[in-house]
Amino acid sequence: MNRKPGPKPGPRKLKALATYDDKRSTLARANPRIAELERLVGRQQMDLDFFRQALRALERPAAQGKPVSASSKSSKA
Repeated sequence: MNRKPGPKPGPRKLKALATYDDKRSTLARANPRIAELERLVGRQQMDLDFFRQALRALERPAAQGKPVSASSKSSKA
């Protein structure tokens, strides 16, 4: 048979339930990480906004019929 064996006979060990203080300390440890991640998301959003505006600025003159180069001209003659 290819079945997993069931639990062993005898008394079972139960895990203690988390107390209110355990939950509070877990949350207290998680709060700095949550704040760090929120700051990271904020920085990423600022980057996205910046690049979105830069892209619009590059696309705007092209829409008006003016050629725009996104990079400098080549030094080759």
